[in-house]
Amino acid sequence: MVSPYVRGGEGRDARAAGDRGGLLPVGPDSLAVMFVLELTYTGPLDRVDELLPDHVAWLDTHYASGAFIASGRKNPRDGGIILAVGDDRARIEAITATDPFVTAGLCAYRVTEFVATRTAPDLSAYRQKLPAEGR
Repeated sequence: MVSPYVRGGEGRDARAAGDRGGLLPVGPDSLAVMFVLELTYTGPLDRVDELLPDHVAWLDTHYASGAFIASGRKNPRDGGIILAVGDDRARIEAITATDPFVTAGLCAYRVTEFVATRTAPDLSAYRQKLPAEGR
């Protein structure tokens, strides 16, 4: 089962995390935001393959923090997709800037924020309500 909390980033109001070790609640009434991170390779695949172990270690770090929910290669292999959750877009953009593929100039990210109003049962902790002005 998915945890109903995600680790908070810098600048987050400490009251939101409470006594959960820096974890922010996700769900209908949470302040956590969902993101689709689409990375597109801008360099040769042989260089991508060389840095793949570093990229996977970077992914593992952000899975452990609760920021990443799912990820994988696109088909055809011209990049990848990451499903992420965070306290704001700036924090997610800061995370993507540390990807070894980015720091080596091998990929660019497109960050899309969305409200997950429907999910599979196992992801229900990430389900959110639309803001009143968005209805």
